[in-house]
Amino acid sequence: MSQEEAGASDARYKQAAAEWAVDAFIQPGMVVGLGTGSTAAFAVRRLAALRAQGRLLDVVGVPTSRATEALARSLGVPLSTLDTHPSLDVTIDGADEVAPDLSLIKGGGGALLREKIVAQASQRVAIVADVHKLSPVLGTHRPVPVEVMAFGWRSQLRFLESLGASVTVRQAADGAPFLTDQGNLVLDCAFGPIDAPVPLALRLGARAGIVGHGLFLGITTDLVVAGPEGVEHRAR
Repeated sequence: MSQEEAGASDARYKQAAAEWAVDAFIQPGMVVGLGTGSTAAFAVRRLAALRAQGRLLDVVGVPTSRATEALARSLGVPLSTLDTHPSLDVTIDGADEVAPDLSLIKGGGGALLREKIVAQASQRVAIVADVHKLSPVLGTHRPVPVEVMAFGWRSQLRFLESLGASVTVRQAADGAPFLTDQGNLVLDCAFGPIDAPVPLALRLGARAGIVGHGLFLGITTDLVVAGPEGVEHRAR
């Protein structure tokens, strides 16, 4: 299979997982967290398609990024905020890497902080993914994104290197430093397989200047994963 064919297959799997999750988890009257990234975009489009059929018209979305907000508005999905709805019924989002215990690495799209805030405000967090996102141990395939303030960011880079990470400053398409919706930098930290993610998350969370990190531990309630054998639902 060529790289192009593999990419098309992954897109089909993402779409299948996202649409299954929307159909299974979103009920009339719900307030729903809308994730960020290519997989989550399929969920937003599915929600819009159901609305076009006259279903789920009273569902309100809370977007996790400006990009998702723009997509939802363009499709006519009504939106709100956590200030208005501080408790959400369910969030549907993607992931960069998923371990067997449903812990995650997220943040490839740069929305890790808002994604975690929305997820923690949700009664249910459904992660949708293609089968290639599954991993035996977090960090095997993907770096951990770490969002840092621009002020003193090199000190954070040195701190992350002291923890054993190979650190790359994320860049935008034009070669400039990538900035999150909060105006912060993202440092992609390749730790390799992370045998003890909880202590690492605690150290990252305790460091002044680190605004957020992409280790999502104990947050996922449901995983919907799609591959050649179809769609599978796993619950924590």
